[in-house]
Amino acid sequence: MRTLVIVAALLSLASVSFAQESPKAPARKLIPYDYYIDDLPNDLRLVTIPTDYPNLVAFYLVVATGSRNEIEPGKTGYAHFFEHMMFRGSENYPPGKRDEIMQRAGAATNAYTTDDRTVYHATFSKEDLPEIMKMEADRFQRLKYAEPEYKTEALAVLGEYNKNIAAPTLKLQETLRATAFKEHTYKHTTMGFIKDIEDMPNQFDYSWQFFRRYYRPEYTTILVVGDVKRDEVVEMVRANFGTWPRGDYKPEIPREPEQNEPRTAHVDWATPTLPYVTVAFHNPAYSDEQKDYAALDLLSAVAFGQNSELYQKLVLEEQKVDALSPSNPERVDPHLFTVTARVKDAKDVDYVRDQVLATFQRLTTEAIPQKKLDDTRARLRYETALGFDSSEAIAGAVAPFLALRRTPETMDRLFTTYDTITPEDVRSIAAKYFTENKRTIVTLATKAGAGAAKTEAGK
Repeated sequence: MRTLVIVAALLSLASVSFAQESPKAPARKLIPYDYYIDDLPNDLRLVTIPTDYPNLVAFYLVVATGSRNEIEPGKTGYAHFFEHMMFRGSENYPPGKRDEIMQRAGAATNAYTTDDRTVYHATFSKEDLPEIMKMEADRFQRLKYAEPEYKTEALAVLGEYNKNIAAPTLKLQETLRATAFKEHTYKHTTMGFIKDIEDMPNQFDYSWQFFRRYYRPEYTTILVVGDVKRDEVVEMVRANFGTWPRGDYKPEIPREPEQNEPRTAHVDWATPTLPYVTVAFHNPAYSDEQKDYAALDLLSAVAFGQNSELYQKLVLEEQKVDALSPSNPERVDPHLFTVTARVKDAKDVDYVRDQVLATFQRLTTEAIPQKKLDDTRARLRYETALGFDSSEAIAGAVAPFLALRRTPETMDRLFTTYDTITPEDVRSIAAKYFTENKRTIVTLATKAGAGAAKTEAGK
């Protein structure tokens, strides 16, 4: 399941902002590590989680900026672009020097971008933290690249897009978003629209504008997990990031109007592939207090996970589907609850689609069994506990939520909300969101087998 589902119960721990303690943490906590929150005057936040895993440190910089922040027409893909560009060197650390330091430290380092965040991460020995933190501070505050380097990286991003679009799943996602969203920036994927990627080499000046808007302390949370002492980490962050100037830019994210009619789309795929069908409904934004998001999260596992009746029927018994994947992503704004099936034979696409739709319909009228709901909650807690087996694993689990609420406490609140949800809550919330007018269906198939997939959806 998604990171959210796997980590929902992490860390009901003690939070500290400098010397002031927060209220007492909930009793039910999964791992025995306190966390500390320190806020610098420039609004940079530091989250420190000392663990007893010896020697290693996981160092994450979470920037609350993703493709959602790409608000200007013709300027998509820049959050992902800077995931690349941040490795091109800075004022005091050209690319070769950075690589040398990381290799000498034996560091595992990388980055990723989503709709709502860009995350830079590295894992290394604790004695290398001062040097690596200094280097990371330099690229966040003094990134350096000239137009030739910029154009080279822009072409690399185009190459990555062309490679990824050779897989049908990216095209399926592109089409789904463009069909389901009309105004909100979730209508494009993290990669961006192809026409904008092709124009990137001409947007050198704009690239700096994007960087200066979002690579600011108020958008950034530093996460340090491992064999460290909080006070020492605080001093390092102050020394290296304390003079980083705060910005003042706030994007106006377009509000998505309510969908008032069912929508469909089909992708003719030029090369051989198994057909796909995706059924999507607009879902609520992430919340750790309101029941709507949490109820749909539990429902995704109960109704469409590997233990669900639908999975058992389509995948194991009838063997018409070789992959069935639900998704209820945690996002700042309302997104999409989706179920995607890869169908073994094009003639079965309509049947599979109708089985998925029938399941959605039943969820709006019939309460799921109490035991299934309880078993799902228990399994999530157990899986979460098993997942925290290293400092790096803890950091990787916490990071997504720092982009949403800037505190690991949000995961404890979310899991507490899970525990309050009843079968009737699930049914009534399903009825609220799984309506025909909020539905989008997208199919993909090779042209030779597209006939069945193109038939009118949702009969």
